[in-house]
Amino acid sequence: MLEAFPTQPFQVVLEDGHLRPGATFDQTPAQLRELWKSMTLVREFDRKLVTLLRQGRTTFYAQASGMEATQIGIARGLRPGQDWVWGYYRDQGVALGLGMSLVDVVAQMVGSNNDLNKGRQMPHHPGSVASRFVSGSSSIASQVPPAVGMAMAQQYLGLNEVTVCTFGDGATSEGDWHAGINMAAVRNAPCLFVCENNQWAISTPVERQTRSGSIHIKARAYGIPGYFVDGNDVLAVQQAVRELADGMRGGGGPALLECLTYRVGSHSNADADAEKNYRSREQVRGWTDRDPITRFEKFLALQGQEIGSQERADFVGSVHRQIEEAVQQAEASGVPGWQSMLDDVYSDTPVHLRRTYEALRQEQTGQAQHGQEGG
Repeated sequence: MLEAFPTQPFQVVLEDGHLRPGATFDQTPAQLRELWKSMTLVREFDRKLVTLLRQGRTTFYAQASGMEATQIGIARGLRPGQDWVWGYYRDQGVALGLGMSLVDVVAQMVGSNNDLNKGRQMPHHPGSVASRFVSGSSSIASQVPPAVGMAMAQQYLGLNEVTVCTFGDGATSEGDWHAGINMAAVRNAPCLFVCENNQWAISTPVERQTRSGSIHIKARAYGIPGYFVDGNDVLAVQQAVRELADGMRGGGGPALLECLTYRVGSHSNADADAEKNYRSREQVRGWTDRDPITRFEKFLALQGQEIGSQERADFVGSVHRQIEEAVQQAEASGVPGWQSMLDDVYSDTPVHLRRTYEALRQEQTGQAQHGQEGG
C-alpha cells in the first residue's frame, strides 16, 4: 500500500539497481523486458525527432529524455483501451506506451495526410481514440478541467474506468489546475492527477514555482490524498498508478501523484541551449548519471536478465528502422487538402461555414479548370 503524504518518494528499485528492502514486483521476465524496450523506444524516438526538427521536417518538439520511466510507468499502470489519459505536450512516451503506433505519432508531428488529426493540430500534440489518449494542448493546465469532466461522466455512467490527467510542475501555478482538482474533489470523481515533476517549467526551477516543499503536498488543500514516487523508477510508477487507479474503480475518489524526475534535454526547440542559459552542466550531469534506463538495466542484471551489448545494439537498430519507416510512410502520404478542413469537426456544420466551404470549392474548381484550359 502506498503511503499518503510521505517525506521520501516511494521506490521499488534503488538507484544502484537493487530491490528496495521489502519491495516486491509481479512482472514476468517477458514483461520486464517489455518495459525496457518501451523506455528505450521513447529515448530513441526523441533522438530521431530532434533530427527531423533540425532538418525542418517538423516545427516543434519537446524532449522527454530522462522521463521515460515516469511516462511508461503511467501507461503500463492503466488498463489499455479502457482508461483515458489527458496528457500534456511532452507525453509522447505515454502515447506510445498506451499503444499508439509510431506512424500515427509521427504523422501528427509532421502534419501529414494520414495524421489522425488531419494536420489541424500544432506539431507534437498526438491523440488517438483507439488508444484513449486525448490530444494535448500548449496552453498550460488547460487539459485539467475537461479531464475532470470526463471522470465525472465515467462516474455518472457507472463505468469501470478512470481518467488520468498529467501535467508538469509549472501547471500547478495555473488557475485551471486548482479549479479542476477542487471540482474533482467535491464530486469524488475517479480522476488521477499525475505531476511529471521534471523540476523545470521552461527556465523556471520548481523552487521558484512554489513555496510548497513538494507538489503532492498541495493535495491537502483539496481534501484528497497526495502521493510521491521516484519518477525514475518505472516499477514504482507503474505500481503506484495501478494501485491508485484500481482504488478509484472502487469509489476511492481522486488523488494527486507526484513523480519526481528530470528533463535532461531542453524544454523544446525554443530553448535549445538550456545548459548555457539557465541550467548548470553539473546539475544536468548529476541527473544524467541517475538515468532511468540505466537503473533498470542494472536491476535486470541483478535479476539474472542482463541486457547484453549485442542485444542492446540489435534492438536500438530495429527501433531506428521502425521509426524511419514510420517517417517515410507519414511523409509519403502528402499533406491534407483543404477539402478536409470541416471533416469530423461538427455533427451539423453551421450554415455560414457550409456556404464559405462551397464558395471556396467553386473558386478552387474554377481555377483548376482555367489552368487546364490555359495549358
